[in-house]
Amino acid sequence: MPDKSNGYDEIAHHFIAARNSRIGPRLALEWSAGLKPGSSILDLACGHGVPIAQALSGQGFNYYALDASPRLIAEFRKQFPAAATQCAAVEDSDLFGKTFDGVICMGLMFLLPLENQRLVISKVARALKPGGKFLFTSVKDEVRWKDSLTDRDSYSPGAEWYRRALSEEGLVIEREEFDEGGNYNFFAVKPPGAG
Repeated sequence: MPDKSNGYDEIAHHFIAARNSRIGPRLALEWSAGLKPGSSILDLACGHGVPIAQALSGQGFNYYALDASPRLIAEFRKQFPAAATQCAAVEDSDLFGKTFDGVICMGLMFLLPLENQRLVISKVARALKPGGKFLFTSVKDEVRWKDSLTDRDSYSPGAEWYRRALSEEGLVIEREEFDEGGNYNFFAVKPPGAG
């Protein structure tokens, strides 16, 4: 059976120790600032929840979290017991069978084969409510490399490809920017009138 966690279940404890908690929270908080308390947020590839869920907890959101690593989702559940969780790969998940006001996806896209990256964007577009927001990270340029923790292949098709894929799914880019770790972030929205 293939490892749907892209090697992260095997190195879960190393990932927890290595995750830089300064990377991501600022942008996650900026992204969520327009969401009202009670809004539903889906965190794709949530890991153990630090620092993204940690930054967003206490904001009054209904939090849903998904990760393909049984070890990482178990750690997440310990820290955030009120969140709804699912242990599954994004490409296999039903995304809780719900629609969301916001979907956040930090550090996952480039771990997936290109066809799965496209599938994730399509599934997120369908899972967003009209006016819903999507934030995800990748790399600005087209590049292949070995993941520093798992030594598995990573691939970013580049910002132009992501812009086109988002547009084809009816999502509009609001802004793009680098974070503290040099990751490139895409802020997209599903237009309010979209079905």
